[in-house]
Amino acid sequence: MIKVAVNGYGTIGKRVADAVAAQPDMQIVGVSKTRPNADASIAMNRGFPLFIADPAKKGAFEKAGIAVAGTIEDMIKRADLIVDATPGDTGAKNRILYEKAGVKAIFQGGEEHEVAGFSFNSDCNFKDAIGRQFVRVVSCNTTGLCRIIKAMDREYGVVKVRAVMVRRGADPGEIKKGPIDAIVLNPVSIPSHHGPDVQTVLPNISIVTLAMIVPTTLMHMHAIQMDLVSAPARERVIEIIRKHPRMGLVPRTSGITSTAELKEFVMDLGRPRSDLWENGIFEDSVACDGNELYLFQAIHQEADVVVENVDAIRAMTGVEKDPDTSIRMTNQALHFQAI
Repeated sequence: MIKVAVNGYGTIGKRVADAVAAQPDMQIVGVSKTRPNADASIAMNRGFPLFIADPAKKGAFEKAGIAVAGTIEDMIKRADLIVDATPGDTGAKNRILYEKAGVKAIFQGGEEHEVAGFSFNSDCNFKDAIGRQFVRVVSCNTTGLCRIIKAMDREYGVVKVRAVMVRRGADPGEIKKGPIDAIVLNPVSIPSHHGPDVQTVLPNISIVTLAMIVPTTLMHMHAIQMDLVSAPARERVIEIIRKHPRMGLVPRTSGITSTAELKEFVMDLGRPRSDLWENGIFEDSVACDGNELYLFQAIHQEADVVVENVDAIRAMTGVEKDPDTSIRMTNQALHFQAI
């Protein structure tokens, strides 16, 4: 069994912990929190040993009825691998702890590529992650882009990608972020950081991205256009999406035309936390014009990187060297079948 600890039990960390706990070849040996809030109570209810960064706060946790198993340093000693899901830029500081302990670590997309020197997507470069000490799982938007770009590059060859990201303003549980009544260019300059981030995984892809933030919390939406080497056939593109283990097709018969309706649908499927681990690609949006391909895809910012973290654990520890096998194991353990 691979012993995994999650440093940072928040939006991503709690989902990764649940996904790891569901895997037949992994176990959670600890999670960390900085304060005794609702997430800390959930961790205790899940049976995850809870560790804290500041020993002086142990009394506050115990006063709240939350048992403390030790410090983060104690947690690291228990683990074969740490999933660092702390807020952006904190992971880079934590790397010193992991290096000192000689433990493997996964960082999230909020960190710079340089924190690990290797950015991961299970569909694109799983084998290159085998045995590495440090890996960065790219952000939710980059993950979604890499999946569809790699699939089309395999089939047709990709000359250039242009993508517009319409991004949620905050996660549903965040109450101190906006915008409330604005569409914010993020950034005003072009390209946004998403294109260069894709190139940390797919360095040969020419891509230009633009991004904006809008007043919603549920998901991001991508408008994607690709120039391909050979002319795509619409039905073949749809077939590729249907067969892909991490891409889901939103059929025209569903009547779903928005992120809100898609999130409601996933909730009705009974998914944990109504998570959409796959790209939600709208069937009616798939259009081909000569060598060009167009489509819309919805990306659930809280969820799509979760399964990538699980696959990265297997690659880094070397317990599985075949990406298709790992992806299948991860999906099956979560009872995940793409929409």
